[in-house]
Amino acid sequence: MDKKLQTSMALLLQTFKQYASADGNPNTLTKNEVKELFKTELPGFLEGGKNQCAVDKLLSSMDCDRDSEVDFTEFMCMVTGLTCAFHDCAQHK
Repeated sequence: MDKKLQTSMALLLQTFKQYASADGNPNTLTKNEVKELFKTELPGFLEGGKNQCAVDKLLSSMDCDRDSEVDFTEFMCMVTGLTCAFHDCAQHK
């Protein structure tokens, strides 16, 4: 039996750790790591991370505790929000 949700959850965790580990700390994403994640994993979103102002604004909105980094919970809130937005857009088409 294919467990798509379980696989998706594991991929989200693996993806977060892959990008967060770039600076040696697998527990948080820095601004540069967020930019690289968007550029690679969500090409086309925020112009692939090329618009620094948009990246800064996104990082600021993701960084709920204002520590200039994005932890896994903050990352998941962003992923959930984007998924809901895509779902809403698809329903209105």
